Amino acid sequence: MSDRTLTEAPAAAPARPVDAGDEGYSKDLKSRHINMIAIGGAIGTGLFLGAGGRLAGAGPSLAIAYAVCGVFAFFVVRALGELVLYRPSSGAFVSYAREFMGEKGAYTAGWLYFLNWSTTTVADITAAATYAHFWSMFTDVPQWVLAFIALAVVLTANLISVKYFGEMEFWFSLVKVAALVIFLIVGIYLVATSHDIGGTTPGLANITDNGGLFPTGVLPMLLVVQGVVFAYASVELCGVAAGETENPEKIMPKAINSIMWRVGLFYVGSVVLLALLLPYTAYSADQSPFVTVFDKLGIPGTAGIMNLVVLTAALSSLNSGLYSTGRILRSMAMSGSAPKFTGVMNKGKVPYGGVLFTAAFGVAGVGLNYWMPGEAFEIVLNLASIGILGTWAMVMLCSLFFWQRSRNGLVERPSYRLPWAPYTQIVTLIFLATVLVLMWMDGGVGRTTVMFLPAIAAALVGGWFLVRRRVAELAAPRD
Repeated sequence: MSDRTLTEAPAAAPARPVDAGDEGYSKDLKSRHINMIAIGGAIGTGLFLGAGGRLAGAGPSLAIAYAVCGVFAFFVVRALGELVLYRPSSGAFVSYAREFMGEKGAYTAGWLYFLNWSTTTVADITAAATYAHFWSMFTDVPQWVLAFIALAVVLTANLISVKYFGEMEFWFSLVKVAALVIFLIVGIYLVATSHDIGGTTPGLANITDNGGLFPTGVLPMLLVVQGVVFAYASVELCGVAAGETENPEKIMPKAINSIMWRVGLFYVGSVVLLALLLPYTAYSADQSPFVTVFDKLGIPGTAGIMNLVVLTAALSSLNSGLYSTGRILRSMAMSGSAPKFTGVMNKGKVPYGGVLFTAAFGVAGVGLNYWMPGEAFEIVLNLASIGILGTWAMVMLCSLFFWQRSRNGLVERPSYRLPWAPYTQIVTLIFLATVLVLMWMDGGVGRTTVMFLPAIAAALVGGWFLVRRRVAELAAPRD
């Protein structure tokens, strides 16, 4: 395996760093951190909160949507994993876009990723505030106040050091995994024993007697795909974290390969169990479906504990978003395509400028929670989906260009590869384009979001003209 471009230059020629933004980081993330970050990326707010409304809209067929989207999410993270083993970088796909697509590609990839996480930050603090309202002591507290508190707490923790971030994500993810395992065990027991759940007997009849697999038709299942994609929004996080760990060649393949079975077990398995435990009409967008089940069981304290778990999931996602955008923005700042202050690091080797810049958009989200508390989550969910689709598309394009260069003998692919290239990349790109079409067909907020695409494109083009001179000045020495 080689981590540099193959040329006819003498073997003694020094290797130039492709991304100056990789310098200055500590390598404090261990194997257990990366593995749990990978788990945390595959289990997020989209499952714990979003599954309720989507199950109510699409019925048990939601499991099919999770399975299909999970396959493509695995392709994306597997493609990113191959690039990481080729050259680990905290700039991740932005760094690879710079190498294989030029500065314009890096600029586009970076700002689409920022769109993803700046809006996801709003979704996460909205989810956290929604979960907090479960407890009576917070019922009278305005949603925007709870959202602000959530942002302040996680921001403070994120600015300390990457080691502290890794520890937080390790325990956050451990809580999420433990909760889902417990739910799966309890759910299987309830189905096997036909234990009464709030007047409902769990079993296959909850599906067959309530419209079957597609109670509202096939189209609603297709339309929820746009929201399901959001559930996998953090799978690329382990690729960003690879730049701050030792021996990524040993750690990354194991972490990435395990994502597939986690998707099958936690996402698809959980949705199937939820459909067996209660009719799909019992769930709603206002409450986590897991909380709904435990609430109807009537066991004192269980619903509160599960709600605490899903609150942890929201805070974990928020923590991850601040972490990853901080690293991506620093990579961009060092090349001139992001504001200079986003590249500044503190004594803990944390790019706090980028972290604070993302948090500033979270503050705007607090305002959204003030003016539109009932619609805040869905609005930012759809905008985040645009960022996710763009980010995943850029990852697959980088992978495609990387594959093409390897065919031309310019680079050497590592032994850990995306299977069935280049067909995998092409099919995934078609899938991502299809999701955009489905968003348009869904109407409402989804169609409005797609209509924002020209404005997003115009903002990217306008921004490029503002930064291109500085980008060219900084790129000249490297070139």
